[in-house]
Amino acid sequence: MMKDRKIVVVDDSPFSVAMISKILGEKGFEVIGSANSLQEAVEVVSTLKPDLVTMDMTMPDADGLACTRAIREIDPNLKVIIISSMMDEEILRKAKKEKISGYIQKPVDGDELSLLIRRIMADEESFVELEQLYYTVFKEALTDTFNRFFKAIPTYKNLKTSNDEYVSRGISVVMGIIGKYSGRMILDMSIESAGRIASGILKQDDLSEEYVINMMGEMANIIAGNACSMLNKKNEVLGLRVAPPTVVYGESITISKLKLDTVTSVEADTVFGDLYMNVGFNRSEYNEQ
Repeated sequence: MMKDRKIVVVDDSPFSVAMISKILGEKGFEVIGSANSLQEAVEVVSTLKPDLVTMDMTMPDADGLACTRAIREIDPNLKVIIISSMMDEEILRKAKKEKISGYIQKPVDGDELSLLIRRIMADEESFVELEQLYYTVFKEALTDTFNRFFKAIPTYKNLKTSNDEYVSRGISVVMGIIGKYSGRMILDMSIESAGRIASGILKQDDLSEEYVINMMGEMANIIAGNACSMLNKKNEVLGLRVAPPTVVYGESITISKLKLDTVTSVEADTVFGDLYMNVGFNRSEYNEQ
């Protein structure tokens, strides 16, 4: 499957292009094109639409990071590996900031390059699988939680995949998610809805605001934890876990949007009022080897 991946080699040295292309071919990858400058790289990526680009750090019209930014304007999710004779802390720091997928120093070791590419592509395949699954799984976890507590099934409306800033209804519970990919779930509701939910669980009225807030934090923890467990069963590589809940509440609280690579939000219509659920994940970033 990996040999079907299309790779473009970008380097100002024709010798390096030939050498890297030969190594990739020997390791079973398909090199579909090359470029010796930023302008050529933009043209080749636009035309050939590769899955991955190997990128030199030094070129006549730009460095490798500037070139990466230019080709990512064509494909924001394009995987880039820096291949350079230079490697120092400053370069690695800048590469991580640009979400470079990996960094290899010249002279290139064929086994090292092949292993890195296979890991990157396996990571991408895992993320695509997560992207296809997570909304359904988190919705199922929310439905199951309400069914177990209240014998009632929410209905869902206003499904969105945009990552917008929004104003809280009154209480927002934020669950951080860690593992192979980082993410977060937000459960948002009015204070009145939260009070009715807490009273329904405990069969008790006149609960204190603090108790209601703690109860909603625990409910969000159950939903996110169950969803992560289900995703881990589908793909154990994910290793997803939840962090302790953060609860914010009050009037006119704005929840800022985060930089996430995939986001889905939905409103759940329940017997206690509407709940808003927002779930998102980031692709893995380049980590120093």
